[in-house]
Amino acid sequence: MPNYGELLLNKVVEQNDIAALKRYRVDRDHFATDAERDAYQYVLDYAAANRGQAPSYAVFVDETRIEYIPSVSDSYEWLTQRLKEHAAKRMWAESGAELERVFNEGSADEIETWFADKVTEIKRKVNTQTEPGVSVKKSGEGYLAELKSRREGKSFKVWRSSFPTINDEIGGYLSGNMYTWYGRSGRGKSVFTLVEALEAAMQGARVLIWSLEMSRFEVLSRLVSMLSARYGAKHKRIDGVDYETGFENKALLMGGVDDEILDEIEQFWARIDELVPGEINIRAVDDEDFYQRGVKQLEADILALQADVVVVDPFYYLDYERNTSKTAGGDAAATSKKIRHIAGYTKAVIHVITQADEVKDAENEDGDRELRPAKRAEIKKTKTVLEDAVNTFGIDSVDGLAAIELGKGRNGGEGTLVDVIYLPNYGVVKEAQIDASQFDF
Repeated sequence: MPNYGELLLNKVVEQNDIAALKRYRVDRDHFATDAERDAYQYVLDYAAANRGQAPSYAVFVDETRIEYIPSVSDSYEWLTQRLKEHAAKRMWAESGAELERVFNEGSADEIETWFADKVTEIKRKVNTQTEPGVSVKKSGEGYLAELKSRREGKSFKVWRSSFPTINDEIGGYLSGNMYTWYGRSGRGKSVFTLVEALEAAMQGARVLIWSLEMSRFEVLSRLVSMLSARYGAKHKRIDGVDYETGFENKALLMGGVDDEILDEIEQFWARIDELVPGEINIRAVDDEDFYQRGVKQLEADILALQADVVVVDPFYYLDYERNTSKTAGGDAAATSKKIRHIAGYTKAVIHVITQADEVKDAENEDGDRELRPAKRAEIKKTKTVLEDAVNTFGIDSVDGLAAIELGKGRNGGEGTLVDVIYLPNYGVVKEAQIDASQFDF
C-alpha cells in the first residue's frame, strides 16, 4: 500500500510548496508514523527559519527518516484525501479502549452521545476542505439554479401565517428557519403556535408537534376547536359581537358534550381528510413511547415524517445537549444551535416556545390589566433561542384580546404589533379587523 504521508512530503519539498500543507489542512495527527510526523515538523521549522522555503532534497533526506521519492505526480487533493482517510480509520482503531470503557460503564444514552461526539471530532480532524466557504465569483451558476428552483417553489417554500400582518412584515415563515415565541405563563404561547401549525396544515404542510407539556387529548381538543371554528361549526355572541366559533374547548376537555354535539363531532372527524389538506403528527407528553426528548430524536422524527413545519412546545422541557462549554446556560445554547442547524438542513420551519420571566403587570386607571407582550430582555435562562431565531414573537392576552409583538426581525418587522381577537375556548384566535356594524349601539 502506498505511503501517502511520504508521497505528500516529497511532493511538497520537490515543488517548494510549504503552503500546500496549510491549504489542505494537514497536521501531525494525519501522519501514520513517528518518522513522518518528525519530517512534517522539520519541514515546517525549516520554512519558518528560511522565509517560507522548503529544504533542498539533499538536506531533507539527510535530516529525516523519509524515503526519497522524486517526481510525485499525484495531486495534492488526492494525496491529502487518502492521507486523511487512513488517519480517520486509525483514530477509530485507537478509540477501542475508550469505547470499551464507555460500553461497560455507561448507559445507552451515554454510549450514543460518545459515538456522536467521536464522529464529530474525527470528521473535524480529517476535514478535506481546502478553503472555507464558497467563492462568490464561482457561485453564479449555482445561485441562478437555486433562484430558478425557488421561483418554481421546489427548493424553498413560504408557509403563510394565520395573521396577515405577520405575512406583510416578514413575508411568512421561510423554510429552513427557526422562529421563537415567548410570553409569561398562561398567556397563550401554545395556542398561538397551534394556530400557526393548523394554518400550515391547511396549506398542505406536513406538521410535527412536539407537545412536552400538554397531553395528546389536550392538543387534539384545541385543534378540533380551532378547525371547527374555521368552518363555522357554531355561532356565539360574545360581548356584543357575533362570531363563527368552534366546539367549546373546555367542554371537550371535561367530556361535557351532549348527544347532539357528540354526533356533530363524529361527523366532523369523518370529514377530517377533506377538511385538512395537510397532515399533523403529534408527539405528546403522555405518549408511552415518547421518552427520548433530545434534538437527536427531534431530528429523526422530522426526517421520518419529512416535516415541513415543526412546533417544539416548550423548548425548556427538551433534554438539553451536554454543556461542553462549561458556561452558564451552555446546555441550552448548544441545544438551540442544534435546532437551528436541523431547521437549515431539513428545510423545515421550526417554531420554538420559551417562557418570559414574570414581571409586574401594567394596569389602567380602573385597575384592569393591560396587554403587554413580553420583551426580549425578560428571557434569561434560554436567551439563546431568541438569538438563533430569524424572528421572535412576544405575546400577551387578556379578556378576549391578545397582542403579538415582533421582537426581532432579521428581514424586517421589528417592533410591529399585531392586535388579536383571543377566544381560544371557542377556537377563535385571529387578527382583529374591527367592523363597527357588529356592535350593539
